[in-house]
Amino acid sequence: MELHPVVTQHQNNHPWRVGVLFSRSGVTEITETEHLRGTLLAIEEINAAGGVEGRPIEAVIYDPQADSATYRRMARDLLAEEEVNVIFGCSMSASRKAVLPIIERHNGLLFYPSMYEGFEYSENVLYTGATLNQNTFALADYLLQTHGKKIYFVGSDYIYPRESNRVMRDLIEAKGGEVVSETYLPLDADSRSLSDLVEDIRRVEPDAVFSTMIGRAARNFYTLYDAAGFDRHRQPIASLTMAETEIGVIGADKCDGHILAATYFHTLQDEPNKRFVSAFRQHFGPDATTSIWSQPAYIQVLLFAQALARTGTTDPAKISKAVLSEKLVGPGDTVSFDGETRHVFLTPRLGVARKDGLFDIEWQASSPVRPDPYLVMTRFEETWMSA
Repeated sequence: MELHPVVTQHQNNHPWRVGVLFSRSGVTEITETEHLRGTLLAIEEINAAGGVEGRPIEAVIYDPQADSATYRRMARDLLAEEEVNVIFGCSMSASRKAVLPIIERHNGLLFYPSMYEGFEYSENVLYTGATLNQNTFALADYLLQTHGKKIYFVGSDYIYPRESNRVMRDLIEAKGGEVVSETYLPLDADSRSLSDLVEDIRRVEPDAVFSTMIGRAARNFYTLYDAAGFDRHRQPIASLTMAETEIGVIGADKCDGHILAATYFHTLQDEPNKRFVSAFRQHFGPDATTSIWSQPAYIQVLLFAQALARTGTTDPAKISKAVLSEKLVGPGDTVSFDGETRHVFLTPRLGVARKDGLFDIEWQASSPVRPDPYLVMTRFEETWMSA
């Protein structure tokens, strides 16, 4: 994971400027701040090692406040006014969709670190988060085998939850399960709506809840679920997004038993992850937790730096071509790109929350899995838990 920068004869200190577009306020401030922390930690480590070609990376940081229109405007400002070519940014699919036309019009390059619903391809985007075949498929097996066939769906009302739930419904039904309800709430859902949701779950009595809610509403939902007295080990909430840091905000004692399907966990014991966790805590406090939000953001900056060392330019076309052939032994995974899809090979994992707010890893694939963002290679009926 160490970067050994190439130093040329014409070394100078003029920085490599990159844009950083993550929210530090708004409904997704916690998870996007994790993206930001992973990004800045990687940049600091690269610069401490001498930069790239002897030049530091300089982050031009904007806060879009989790607002799609602001994302769009700030992406334009970064590319046109700040004259950066490469942006690390966006978290929700709504924000990525908002900036994509701007990125393409200005021929910039976006590194996007979130798990997402797939079904997108752009020559101007590199996707470093998990696709649905790298998290959702194994989760469907686990819920049906471990908890039962009746699954209650709830999500925030935008593209990622709706598309993720559409695929999960197909998976559950293909394997003999039943979706007993499917409910969507606004991103800023109020306490009354969430209380009604919890009461409906009590009435329906599912074996498990599959939640694609995010942000404050998701955290409030988990809090109300605990207050309602559900046995979380018998009727857990399963998620693709509710990771260590947000659980710490909710309260670990309110979340043990809940399930996360992800490609990264703080508790992984490989040496690169031990170094990552240690560095993260040195920078952000002894109780800080890494997560599926900070780790991809960290890794994608290191991959960019490797490509930058090879090309000596931030030209988007050259960086894009070079990074597709890069490989990184990073925290939790050896990451490389699938050149056909511009997504990365990742290891699917399933974790169950503990009383300390971290996760016991219940299952993981034996090796990184090829991304299948268009679901053209993956059979819905196949069994993943033995993979």
